[in-house]
Amino acid sequence: MGSVVDHLRGAPVTVLLLLAVGVFIAWVPDDGGQPLTTWVPGALLLAGLLAVALLALPGRWSAAPRPVRAAVVLLGAFTAWSALSILWADDQGSAWQGTNRTLLYLIVFALFALWPQRSTTASWVLGAWTLAMGVLAVATLLKVAGDDPLRMFVDDRLADPAGYPNAAAATWMMVLWPAVTLAAAPRVPWALRGTFAALAVVLAEVALLSQSRGSVIAAPLTLLVLIAVVPDRLRHLAVLVPVGAAVAAAAPAVIDLGPPAADGDVAAAAAQADVVARHVLLAAVAAGLVVALAAWAAGRRPVPPQTAVRARRAWGATVVAVAVVGAVVGLIVVGNPVERAGDAWDSFKGGYQTYDETTRLTSGLGSNRYDFFRVALNQFRDHPLVGVGVDNYFQDYLAEGDSPETPRYPHNVVLRTLAQTGIVGFVILVGALAAALAAAWRGMRAGGPLGTAVAGGATIAFTYWLIHGTADWFWEWAGLGAPAFALLGLAASLAPRRVESGAQPPMLRSPAAAVGGTAALAAAALAMAAPWLAERDVQRAAEIYDRDPMQAYQRLDRAGRWDPLSDRPALVEGSIALRYGDLDRAEAAFRKALERNPRSQYATLELGAIASVRGRRDEALARLRRATALAPRDQVAAEALAVVRSGGAVDIAALNDRILSANRQLAR
Repeated sequence: MGSVVDHLRGAPVTVLLLLAVGVFIAWVPDDGGQPLTTWVPGALLLAGLLAVALLALPGRWSAAPRPVRAAVVLLGAFTAWSALSILWADDQGSAWQGTNRTLLYLIVFALFALWPQRSTTASWVLGAWTLAMGVLAVATLLKVAGDDPLRMFVDDRLADPAGYPNAAAATWMMVLWPAVTLAAAPRVPWALRGTFAALAVVLAEVALLSQSRGSVIAAPLTLLVLIAVVPDRLRHLAVLVPVGAAVAAAAPAVIDLGPPAADGDVAAAAAQADVVARHVLLAAVAAGLVVALAAWAAGRRPVPPQTAVRARRAWGATVVAVAVVGAVVGLIVVGNPVERAGDAWDSFKGGYQTYDETTRLTSGLGSNRYDFFRVALNQFRDHPLVGVGVDNYFQDYLAEGDSPETPRYPHNVVLRTLAQTGIVGFVILVGALAAALAAAWRGMRAGGPLGTAVAGGATIAFTYWLIHGTADWFWEWAGLGAPAFALLGLAASLAPRRVESGAQPPMLRSPAAAVGGTAALAAAALAMAAPWLAERDVQRAAEIYDRDPMQAYQRLDRAGRWDPLSDRPALVEGSIALRYGDLDRAEAAFRKALERNPRSQYATLELGAIASVRGRRDEALARLRRATALAPRDQVAAEALAVVRSGGAVDIAALNDRILSANRQLAR
């Protein structure tokens, strides 16, 4: 116990970081931490932890490594620029919420990076997160093997716990890399090394159940970064051999769960899910035993230095030979790489393909992302310097998109930054990430084998999030982004820093700095809390409107005061009023929504329908033309316009039923 206390005295921030890890873990079962009402309470707690650290923990700003300070300053500048973009955003409510997510990433990076860590205490933080996430992965696997696994699937893809298969895959794949580096670390006890290796197998297989093509592409690219950047690569490859073999052994059973899940055959899916659980757990135990026994043997009888050198050379030569042979075989199997690249590009542009006789993973790269990216590039072309405003993508895609989907985000962190914050924001963010990665690089090379394992695993987890995020909307997924920035900060905290003699005061050592820092964090907490409180009222109003409409209206009125930029409270109020036939209240609410978001297609459509019912034909035509211009692919708006053009009035009840039905189809 004394040793533990001594370590904590040397790095007292560890206690706060473990509490932060608890927040990340708590998010996972609750839709992966994506909903606003899920992540904001945790973000407020994280802001409180940072306040405690700034006011109470020893450490000086000047003592932090220069790359860490640069990263914090630049992330702060990017957050401020994101907030500034609210001024020119059409949908200012969405821009406010997007800024708050960026603020969350700044808070967690600062909390994890500013105070120095020891290799041992940092390993406790990373190990606690990895073990807890591994346990959740095992629980998910056992849950799949329950009586009705299909309730966790979307078609043939596991969506639990995130509710979105690609995010579910990323939830587990981010953890795989620190599990591997910790399993390879010689200072980690042999039993724990075996446990990490076993969990790596479970994490990979549970991710595979989601059949995410993005994760299948991101994984080998991340592996290349691990091999190229993180020291002790031969140890990592040695662990990856039994882990990879175990994953390969159980993968066919995992993939075979797809067809019965897609067919909706509950009995067949349940039977195959039981097979999957047994195969995966058996493979995981086998890999864990191999790694644990090897670690135990190495610790029990250390290898003489000369023998160790010869073994490393032999293993290195073997790895190189296998890589060369694998590259040659790959070229033979793949064929002409130029032709295959062309085929892949055609598949990517061609949209979704059916895969009746294959799995999703071998069905090509077809999706609607080409169209998503095209619209984002158009946004950047039209607003190259400052962008269109954070999280202002939805309305442009409604107007310009070609696919049947209506994405709220461009599904690419690079295009998101360029399109929404312009060149200015892009340069600031790239600078922040470059500085943070430079600090992480130093951390990998400063703390011995254990420090290398911690900083390397944490950095590669962030790298996976970033690579996979170039094909999905993971920046907007707070439950993935916050742990990613926290891990990057943990790696940076291991970078060497200047040692100052004497007693160290808190980071905010002067009264003015303490007051200013506390005020800044209080303002940040209020900025995040206001939209959260508004959304809680909106959701409560939606729950009670059929029993107590006046109470629902009061909730929505309060929500509008909490979040004066969002059109959502007014849209919900108008929808409720239409259900009660209160056209006056509905019209006023939708007009208020348009004041807050001039490009709200839903409010424009409803106002056009109301105008048609009230005999204001010219206004109805103008509103409905505007609604069809805002969303040219919306058949509901087009049909409403046709009705008014023919001299009729829109059936508002039927219109809203059509809108609800269309939204349900898109949500499938």
